[in-house]
Amino acid sequence: MPAYWIGHVTISNPTAYEAYRQANAIAFAKYGARFLVRGGSQEVVEGVVRPRTVVIEFPDLKAAQDCYHSPEYQAAKAKRDGVSLADLCIVEGYE
Repeated sequence: MPAYWIGHVTISNPTAYEAYRQANAIAFAKYGARFLVRGGSQEVVEGVVRPRTVVIEFPDLKAAQDCYHSPEYQAAKAKRDGVSLADLCIVEGYE
């Protein structure tokens, strides 16, 4: 069953954030990630969310968790820290 990263992000430095986007591709390729949502227009109809929403699909929950904790992703994340704020959850899909 697939699993997903669901993230809500506020970017304070778009130029520096681009380095994170380029670096995260290594981990995402290794763990079979596929972007379903990557920014784009959004309408908040209830509650409060950050300006950018990202949904990434993984083959299964273990791949999603392993990707987040991998050295490759943590190296990419280090480029994101300080130039953005994010709320991120890993959630198992539904059959």
